[in-house]
Amino acid sequence: MALVHDSYPSRQEEKPRIIERKDPVIYTAPEDADGSGLSPEQLRQFERDGFIALPQFFTAKEVAAFRHEMTRMANDPETINRDEAVTEPDSGAVRSIFRVHQLSSLFNRLSRHPRLLSIAGQILGGGVYIHQSRINMKPGFRGQGFYWHSDFETWHVEDGLPRMRTVSCSVTLTENNEFNGPLMLIPGSQNHYIACVGETPDENYKSSLRKQVAGTPDEESLTQLAEQGGIQAPKGPAGTVLLFDCNTMHGSSSNISPFPRSNVFFVYNSIENTPVEPWSGLKPRPAFAAEREDCSPLEPTENPDFTS
Repeated sequence: MALVHDSYPSRQEEKPRIIERKDPVIYTAPEDADGSGLSPEQLRQFERDGFIALPQFFTAKEVAAFRHEMTRMANDPETINRDEAVTEPDSGAVRSIFRVHQLSSLFNRLSRHPRLLSIAGQILGGGVYIHQSRINMKPGFRGQGFYWHSDFETWHVEDGLPRMRTVSCSVTLTENNEFNGPLMLIPGSQNHYIACVGETPDENYKSSLRKQVAGTPDEESLTQLAEQGGIQAPKGPAGTVLLFDCNTMHGSSSNISPFPRSNVFFVYNSIENTPVEPWSGLKPRPAFAAEREDCSPLEPTENPDFTS
């Protein structure tokens, strides 16, 4: 699959600029919602804001099972010595573990939860596969933040995803509150792509997964987006599902509270949007950060009971 024209150029010019989105935000008309995923009102909200929170999607028992699996993986020497494990730049504590849908049978089944796949299919219009998965851990007192960014900017430039046809799904494993560094999002920002400045270093992922520098937007453009849409930080109990568009501008501050913030994260990409050669001209990121081989559509899990 080769593209002649780059519809979303970035890291190529001396000055940043804002490019209007050229792709739909949702691929299913709200009036065609069939009850298996989001309602018509929820689809309209996602299209308008670029994200939606679904509280109490999972029960306390299910969350306990997910959290137990996260803890097991984070304390397993074999797992944390893999390339998939990313540590904090300062403390060396485990920050994220990637490709959890392949490293854990529990998270594999979770990634194929029937309703999650229905929602992803609604938004993206058809079959989906996992572009990326991970668990994120932001412990109390020392969990570091992540600067403002659009995921699509990185996935386009460094992974070669052609179009904005990807949605992220975060399952919260702890309460998200105003104290523990919750995810902040700019409503409406999904419609505006910030073309960033600066070159992409070779093997940029080795540092960007710890602290992103290349592909971060300029302050003037960020201010413009925030003045237009404001900033929201969806808060809620563990078990909430947060879905957001691949181009929604988001970030989080450090966690200096005593309360940890953790989540398991699945990125669903349309099977019609598989990667081409990265627009950076560099070697693609490794498969644990960006799937390129197995882009077959996911099949719903036959056993969505995660507590047995």
